Amino acid sequence: MYLEAFLTFLRIGLFTIGGGYVMIPMIEDEVVRRHRWIDSRDFADLLALAQSVPGIFAVNMAVFIGYRLRRLKGALSMAAGVVLPSFVIILLIALFFQRFRSHPLVEHIFLGVRPAAVALLTVAVFTGCRHIRFRWSTCWVPVVAALLPWLMGVSPIFVVVGAGLGGWLHEVAVRCRHVP
Repeated sequence: MYLEAFLTFLRIGLFTIGGGYVMIPMIEDEVVRRHRWIDSRDFADLLALAQSVPGIFAVNMAVFIGYRLRRLKGALSMAAGVVLPSFVIILLIALFFQRFRSHPLVEHIFLGVRPAAVALLTVAVFTGCRHIRFRWSTCWVPVVAALLPWLMGVSPIFVVVGAGLGGWLHEVAVRCRHVP
């Protein structure tokens, strides 16, 4: 199991370019659909948790999924798998990038990778909406959460804390309405 988990997250770390959020569809496909290690509801919970704690998102996801499955050894094997490709790639880039950075081929590669990363991030947003019981009556929440930092300069930390507090207050209000 540990080798399979390591290799799964090694593949995820190797073939997703653009950061942790771009990895969401691939992680979900591997751990929910292909291996069936967790269900989609647990995935959504771990996704929210990984976004809420400090650190690298992809590593957080690997650690939480690994810990959920096999405790410390699972967390370490999945985290090592997702980190190793980035570590090696960054090491190679650091060694050779100065020589090739202004080469037209390298510039064109980066021009192609950027829109693909944005598209994969968009897929991650829609995937997240599917898992959180997204309703049209609550669609204002992600819109406001996106606009506050972008237009008004509000710290994302305040957005996350405010959204969490708002969700908690909403749940309290719903429960109070159902108390006999």
